[in-house]
Amino acid sequence: MRRLGGGLFAFSYTLLFFLFLFGPLVIMVITAFNSSAFPRVVPWECFTTDWFGVLVRNERLMTGLWTSLAIGLAVVAIAVPFGLAGALALADIGPRLRAGLYAVLITPILIPGVVLGISTIVFWSYVGRKLGAGYDTVFFNGLFLTLLGQVAFIASYAMLILSARLQRFDPTLTEAALDLGATPGQAFRKILLPFLKPALGSAAFITFLASFENYNTTVFTILAGNTFTTALASKVRLGTDPSLSALAVIIIAVTLIGAMVQEAHHRRRDLLAGGRPERSWLYANPLTRLLTHPAAILLILLASTGAIVWQASHHDAQACRADILSEKQRLQEKLLQEQQQRMQQRQTETPAAPAAPSNNPSPFGGAFNPGSLAPK
Repeated sequence: MRRLGGGLFAFSYTLLFFLFLFGPLVIMVITAFNSSAFPRVVPWECFTTDWFGVLVRNERLMTGLWTSLAIGLAVVAIAVPFGLAGALALADIGPRLRAGLYAVLITPILIPGVVLGISTIVFWSYVGRKLGAGYDTVFFNGLFLTLLGQVAFIASYAMLILSARLQRFDPTLTEAALDLGATPGQAFRKILLPFLKPALGSAAFITFLASFENYNTTVFTILAGNTFTTALASKVRLGTDPSLSALAVIIIAVTLIGAMVQEAHHRRRDLLAGGRPERSWLYANPLTRLLTHPAAILLILLASTGAIVWQASHHDAQACRADILSEKQRLQEKLLQEQQQRMQQRQTETPAAPAAPSNNPSPFGGAFNPGSLAPK
C-alpha cells in the first residue's frame, strides 16, 4: 500500500512538473492557429494560419530581426576572440595574478544590464564630444553602441567556456611541438585550435544567443533604432495578438529540429567512436544507415515541415470567419431585442408620477421664487 501511494505521488508530481513546464508552450501553439483576434484557447473559432502572415508583414519586427542578426554575428566575431585571449591569459599566468585577472574578466557579467547600457552611452558620448564628433558619427550610432555594450559582458561568457576546455589541455603537447621546430603560431593553429574547436563552436553559439535575446542593455544603447527584442517588447506593451504565438511556434519548431539533428549527430559519433556500428541494426542496412545520418534527418525534417507549411497555407478560413461573424451579429441582435423588451416591460410596470401642486410648481418649495423674497 505504501509503495502504491509513493508511486501515485511520484506520477502526480511528474505530471504537474511537465504541465508546468510545457503547458504554456502548448497553449501558445494552440492560440497561434485560432482565428480569434486575442490569444485564447477557448472559445475556439476557426483554424487559420493567417497570424504567420501577420508576423511576416510586421515591418518593425522584421527590420529588428535583421538588425539583431547583424549585431549578433558582429558580437560573435569580436567576443569569441576576446574570450579566447582572456582564457589563454588565465591559463598562462601564475596563480596569484590569475585570481585578480579572473575577477576583472568576470565582473561585467555581474554588473546589471541597465548600468552597462547607460554607462556605454555616457562614456562614448563623452569621447565623441571631446573629439568634436557630430551626432552623425559612430559615437552616437545605436548599432555601434549596442555592439560595444554587448561585447563588454558577452565576451566573459566566451572566456568561461574556453577556460573550462583549456583546463583539460595538456601543455606538454605544444612544448613538444616547439621542441620539434614548430613556431608558436604553428603550435597554436595545429595543436591548440583543433583541441578548442568544440568549445569555440559552443562559445560562438552562446554568444550569438546572448546577443540576440539581450534587452536590458540593448534598450538603452540602440537609441532610436530597434532590435528584434526591443521591437517585440514594445509590441507587447501596446497590445498583443496571436502573431506572437506564431513566433513562438516558429522558435519551438526550429529548436526541436536542431535538437533532433544534434541528438542524431551525438549518437552516430558515439557509435563510430566505440566501434559498435556493425552491431547496431540501424547500421547493418545501408538504407537505414543513410537515413540515420544527421544530414538526412535534417533534410527529412525540413521536407516534412515544408509540406506541413504548404498544406496549411492553402487552408482558407474566410468561410468559417463569415459564419462566426454572422453568428455574432445574430447574437447581438438577439441581445438588443431582449434589452428593448425589458425596457418596454419596465415602462408599463412603472406607475405614473403624481402631478406637482399648481400653487407650488418648484421642487424646492418656492424658495427661489422672486415673489417669495418680497416683504409682507
